[in-house]
Amino acid sequence: MPQFDVLTVGNAIVDIIARCDDQFLAENDIIKGAMNLIDAERAELLYSRMGPAVEASGGSAGNTAAGVAGIGGRAAYFGKVAEDQLGSIFQHDIRAQGVHYATKPQGTNPPTARSMIFVTPDGERSMNTYLGACVEFGPGDVEPAVVAESAVTYFEGYLWDPPRAKEAILECARIAHENGREVSMTLSDPFCVDRYRSEFLDLMRSGTVDIVFANRQEALSLYETDDFELALKSIAADCKLAAVTLSEEGAIILRGEERVKIDAYKVDDLVDTTGAGDLFAAGFLYGYTQGRSLSDCGKLGCLSAAIVIKQIGPRPMVPLRDAAVGEGLL
Repeated sequence: MPQFDVLTVGNAIVDIIARCDDQFLAENDIIKGAMNLIDAERAELLYSRMGPAVEASGGSAGNTAAGVAGIGGRAAYFGKVAEDQLGSIFQHDIRAQGVHYATKPQGTNPPTARSMIFVTPDGERSMNTYLGACVEFGPGDVEPAVVAESAVTYFEGYLWDPPRAKEAILECARIAHENGREVSMTLSDPFCVDRYRSEFLDLMRSGTVDIVFANRQEALSLYETDDFELALKSIAADCKLAAVTLSEEGAIILRGEERVKIDAYKVDDLVDTTGAGDLFAAGFLYGYTQGRSLSDCGKLGCLSAAIVIKQIGPRPMVPLRDAAVGEGLL
C-alpha cells in the first residue's frame, strides 16, 4: 500500500481573480480562454487595471492535489514559492487541505508566482501568469521517498516551460517507474501543446507518461488536426490511458480499444470555469487509485469539475467527498 494516492508536481501560483467583459480583454490584448505567460512589468500593469479581485491559492497541479485530498485521497505536492506574503498564503492553503507539502521556499527573489485571471460573463477564464519563483523548481526539490510512495505522480504541462523543471519531472518519472508506480500528465493548454508538441508526444510514446488528460482543443492541437475522431484514436494509441474532457458534453475515457463515454453533470449556475480540468483529474485519479472502474473514475471527475465551476476560484468550497457520497459514487 503506497503512502500517497497521488503526488502532483506543478507551478505553485496564487490566483488573483476578477470579473471583466470582452471589451476589457480586447483593450488589454488578452487572449480569451488561454494561459499567457507574462513578465513582471506586464503583471504589475494588469494588476493595476483589475477590478475587485479574489486571491486564492491555485496552480493547476496544486488544485488537483487539493481536490484529491478533498474527496478523501492521500495527496502530496511539489512546487516552488518564495519567502513572501503570497508564498505564505500558498503554503498555508495547500497544507490546510491536508496535502503533504514540504518544498523549500526560494528566498524572496524572484517572488511567488501569481496569475491574473479575468472571468467574462460566459464563465470563460483568461489567465495571465507571471511564473516568478516557479522557474527555480528543479531536481533538488524532488523528494525521492515521496515519489516512490505515490501510486500516481501527476504533473502539469505548464511545468514544461521552466527548463530545470523538465529535469525534475524526468527524475520523478524514473523513480516512479523503478518502484512500480505510474506517471500522469495534463496537456494544460492548446498553446502549451503548440510549444511542446513533439516533446509531449515523445513522453507518451516512450512510456515516460502512462496516463494523459486533455480537453478537446488540446487533443486536436496535439495531432494538428480538425478531425476529433482521429485525435481520439491517436491518443489512445500513444498512451496507456487517456481522459479527454468535453465541457458540457462530459468526457471520453480511452484505454487501448476500450472507450467509455461519461455524461456531464448538469450545471445551471456556471460561474467560473477556472480549475474545471484540474478537478476532473482529481476525481478521476482518486477513483483510479482506489481501483474503481473507468466509468466510476470518469463520473468522479465530472462531478468534481461540475462542483468547482459553480464558484469563483479553483478549489471547491464544499466537501467533494460528501457530494460524491450523495451521488452514490462512494
